Amino acid sequence: MRIRRILAAVIATAALAGLGLTGAATATATTPSPGSKVVTSDQCREGGGTVEGFGCKGGAYDGALID
Repeated sequence: MRIRRILAAVIATAALAGLGLTGAATATATTPSPGSKVVTSDQCREGGGTVEGFGCKGGAYDGALID
């Protein structure tokens, strides 16, 4: 009986922690900060930058998010 309660507590804690991390990552990846530009990958490259992850690095659109 004691093992079941401990196991249930561990599973519940892991599930809640997983939901929290997933929610935070989604909110960070999909919500642009105020004043930031959103450009296409082609615009980033044409402006002299390179696409890295979800953003444009260098060039005319440095720091812009890629749509």
